[in-house]
Amino acid sequence: MKRKVNRKIGSAIATILICLAWLACAIPLAAQDVLPAASSVASPKAYVSMAPVPRGSTFEIGVVVGIMPGFHMNAHKVTDAYLIPTNLTARPPAGIKELQTLYPEGMNLKLSFSDKPLSVYTRQFTVRAKFAVAANAALGKKNLPFTLQYQACNDSACLPPVKIPVIAKIDVAPAGTKTRGMSPGIFSGKQK
Repeated sequence: MKRKVNRKIGSAIATILICLAWLACAIPLAAQDVLPAASSVASPKAYVSMAPVPRGSTFEIGVVVGIMPGFHMNAHKVTDAYLIPTNLTARPPAGIKELQTLYPEGMNLKLSFSDKPLSVYTRQFTVRAKFAVAANAALGKKNLPFTLQYQACNDSACLPPVKIPVIAKIDVAPAGTKTRGMSPGIFSGKQK
């Protein structure tokens, strides 16, 4: 009778050890399949083309967006109507007017879930927006807020669409103030 009890206890312990060993292997594998938060896939940073920005002048903001490796987002001009385009929306303060927003072309990428290549952004891209400063704009340091809207995907899944804030900092100066160019690598040459 004691042997039967010992066998049952031994069998139960062996079953528990097998289950623990399986969990120890399964948890790291499951963790690899966990997708990041949609808002963490893009890391945008805003750059101003000159400092300060005098009243009566025009200037640009370049928003450089880094994309997490293994992910892409649809370009601004999508290849199909059902796709969610990437958009950058400015909310300029009083005295600052948005004139134009320029998006780079996407690259065509063939993905497993699509019959045709999609126009997407990968790794990094820059959106440039041009602004005018009114002759009577308030002087001083200001935030120029943007909202970046995108849907990030990898080759097998898409995350929910998100909107994340991006802030550019400008300094409005009197008309005729001498300025200096900033971040020439972003504001010269072709959009990328």
